Amino acid sequence: MTDRTKAIAKLVARLLVTAALLWYAFRQVDLRELGQVARSARWSYLVGAWLFAATFFVIQSMAMRLILRRQGCDVGVGTLFAASSVTVLYGLILPGILSTGIKWYILKKHTGKGTNVLSSMLYNQVMLSAAMTVVGLVALILTNPTRVLLPGVRHDWILPVVCVTLLVLVISLCVLLLNARTGAVVTRCFIALLKPLPRGIQERAEKVFTQLALFQSAGARFHLTIGAVNIFDGLVIGVLIYFCAARAVHVTVGLGVLVWLWAAVYLLSKVPISVANLGIREVTLVGLLAAYGIGKPSALAMSMALFTGVLFMAALGAVFQLAWAAQARWAPETSESNKPPA
Repeated sequence: MTDRTKAIAKLVARLLVTAALLWYAFRQVDLRELGQVARSARWSYLVGAWLFAATFFVIQSMAMRLILRRQGCDVGVGTLFAASSVTVLYGLILPGILSTGIKWYILKKHTGKGTNVLSSMLYNQVMLSAAMTVVGLVALILTNPTRVLLPGVRHDWILPVVCVTLLVLVISLCVLLLNARTGAVVTRCFIALLKPLPRGIQERAEKVFTQLALFQSAGARFHLTIGAVNIFDGLVIGVLIYFCAARAVHVTVGLGVLVWLWAAVYLLSKVPISVANLGIREVTLVGLLAAYGIGKPSALAMSMALFTGVLFMAALGAVFQLAWAAQARWAPETSESNKPPA
């Protein structure tokens, strides 16, 4: 099987999974009730969700600029925001890694340093995922939704204990992996643990660890700065996105619940089984919010409100794409017109 055939097969599989998840989510709701919820949506909150979605990407662009500067690449926040928006646009069509490749290509073309851009993007994704994991685990510890999600369970202390254990594990692994003294040892341990897995997975993991090794000499202050920016972006801006989307469709739950829901949906989006996280977000929100007394039509409407934020970013990406295309088209003519007369 050729690489092209494999890529097509993976795309078809993701489209089928996406369709199946969406079918399952919509099958659980009355479409007339869903329509009523949608018609009563409060647009002021919906616009707020869009603006906070854009703010989330602006802050991510700031973090990415710091990371790229560490790699000797100077890219403006505006360019990084535009590249992220275009990536969201292509993410509606292409599966995860291919749409991310668009961002890599844009930044590589801008900097001329493809390897540095790749390592920066991988580092940023690892740090953001770790930050979202920490935020989600802390929210689960503080809210302890065991009694709500699993009524009748006596040992409601189990979830907080598990979350504390995972929290310590995640933080310890990040510290050891990104430390100049211990990073190489931890990397070798991880690679050894991955040997039973298929060769393709091993090669991807080794590539990630190799790229992360470039940041092991960055120092604790640099890692803490990036971590703090990502935690702020996830804990404050991300939750505001969810808060606005919830209020837009009259969904009311505690902020702590929104924190771990947002973290859970974000981390699940990293599992490459659907397109643009469609289906995963819907099934997760419909299933979990039902335990808090939220009607399934309202939960699905909230998911749709969140997806409009993705569409808003994709629309911005389309604007940037068209602007770049127009600039590329007129640049040669401009250069010719600026030539001095013979």
